[in-house]
Amino acid sequence: MVKTKTPSSAFADTKPHYNILDGLRGVAALTVVCFHLFEAYATSHIDQRINHGYLAVDFFFILSGFVVGYAYDDRWKTMTIKDFFKRRFIRLHPMVIIGAVIGAVMFYTQGCSVWDVSKISVMMLLVATLLNVFLIPATPGSEIRGVGEMYPLNGPSWSLFFEYIGNILYAVFIRKLPTNALAALVLAAGCGLAAFAIWGPYGDICVGYSLTGENVVGGSLRLLFSFSAGLLLSRIFKPVHVKGVFWTGCLLIVILSAIPRIGGSENLWMNGVYDTICTVIVFPLLVYLGASGTTTNKITTRICKFLGDISYPLYMVHYPFIYLYYAWVKNENLTFMESLPGAAALVIGSIVLAYLCLKLYDEPVRRYLAKRLLKMK
Repeated sequence: MVKTKTPSSAFADTKPHYNILDGLRGVAALTVVCFHLFEAYATSHIDQRINHGYLAVDFFFILSGFVVGYAYDDRWKTMTIKDFFKRRFIRLHPMVIIGAVIGAVMFYTQGCSVWDVSKISVMMLLVATLLNVFLIPATPGSEIRGVGEMYPLNGPSWSLFFEYIGNILYAVFIRKLPTNALAALVLAAGCGLAAFAIWGPYGDICVGYSLTGENVVGGSLRLLFSFSAGLLLSRIFKPVHVKGVFWTGCLLIVILSAIPRIGGSENLWMNGVYDTICTVIVFPLLVYLGASGTTTNKITTRICKFLGDISYPLYMVHYPFIYLYYAWVKNENLTFMESLPGAAALVIGSIVLAYLCLKLYDEPVRRYLAKRLLKMK
């Protein structure tokens, strides 16, 4: 048996989850938190510690494509596009809203030399909050923090913007493709992503969070390849016998995220090759093996379930506290060792907050919306 039982927060007719994939998603979410922590000490992507934590987003997109294909590909004879969109909205959007609200509540505590929040009026903050709640991206030069993000109250919302695009493409187009055509799309998107990573302006794929040209192109390629690759995996998946994939996969995700920048500023293409290998080869293989494996004891099963449960809430609520941490470090001119207690408190506090949001907000809201919008008993 490869999959675990359906969690109580899911819909009544949701298929069983792949428990190891849930656990790996949680580990990837933790690497994102650590990656963002070290942004406070980086001058650019070149010297960023936990250097490749941004690749977790590509892992998320592959997982999303795999899970969407597994959950919905065989339902289209009875499910309408409208019903599909309702389900994805119920699953994704409550945490988008709470992330925006937390970001708005904390906004005026986050001022530093990099951005001066004291100049922002309450009306501007309310407009920014509504834009974030409805996933309407802000344009560079008009967003209230002044660093060019689509969603200046909760930066990671950018990936949900692309996630929604992926779901729309799936419902109206990609799901209809024969497997061979889907494979051709994955190959073409992979080549495009590799070209952007290797010969693009940055030598990496840490893009998508802004409405600038290179961010829109790079973010679109990240989504199109990874989401489509996950869908393709769900179609061709046949479990293989594998042991110990959860702990090995956890270690692999941490190592791949923590690898220092490759090639420096002189050879950007080297890091682009690394990003391409991780995204195009390693992550799809890891998803395939993770879906094949199974936990063999209660402790590992509980760890996977806990990590899977908090992964999305953690991803969506931690960043407002990163802004606060960043401002504290800059205002006090702290080294990492001097700020270590605050960093530890941020990580632990974000995990606790994610769990509380899951149990007290996300699960109840999803159950309510499912009952009202899907007419479920």
